[in-house]
Amino acid sequence: MTQGALEITDDYTGHIEDQSIAQRRTTPVATVIKMSVGPMDNNAYLVTCTATGATLLIDAANEADRLQELLTAAGAKPDLIFTTHRHPDHWFALADVKAATGAPTWAGRYDDEGIPVDSDHLVEDGETVSVGDLRLTAIHLKGHTPGSIALALDDGTRTHIFSGDSLFPGGVGKTQNEDDFASLIDDVSTKLFDRYGDDTAIYPGHGDDTTLGTERSSLPEWRERGW
Repeated sequence: MTQGALEITDDYTGHIEDQSIAQRRTTPVATVIKMSVGPMDNNAYLVTCTATGATLLIDAANEADRLQELLTAAGAKPDLIFTTHRHPDHWFALADVKAATGAPTWAGRYDDEGIPVDSDHLVEDGETVSVGDLRLTAIHLKGHTPGSIALALDDGTRTHIFSGDSLFPGGVGKTQNEDDFASLIDDVSTKLFDRYGDDTAIYPGHGDDTTLGTERSSLPEWRERGW
């Protein structure tokens, strides 16, 4: 990927080839800006409440200076930084962004010990994460890590789920053993596919977006192959 001065485009595709271009999607209640950072193509998401301007940063993954550039370009200051899980590529920039913005940091209760920046709040399954007028539902998905959390935002017409590394186009996230895979595929099946409709947008921790409808028919195949 190339990288230069940051541009935010309103041509949202969910596929980023050039790290110097962030993409903005406008929904009835919020804007979602997707940006790719670092050598592992980590996605950072900036979710801003349309009514209040309050902003949520999901995964201060890498390149704190570029995340600051994004905030400046978007005219936003994060009211909350949420870390989806404890793997280092999702929090490399967390300490620097927190120091620069003063924003509180939240993470799942069972991943807190693996994140070197103290969380101001530990999130439980089913908890509501409030940002301005936005209400996002925390969904605990165990398997990729013990405490991975996805966030679901209902905009009144469709649901948007920020899935971390628990669900991608083509499968669930990487697991270390059969038990972890069984836990993750069960959680993704019952807590995501069984609860939300086919038009639900999935924003993963790396790479392209997808929808639940695109992936739903592949669930039996994923179970059979074991990854």
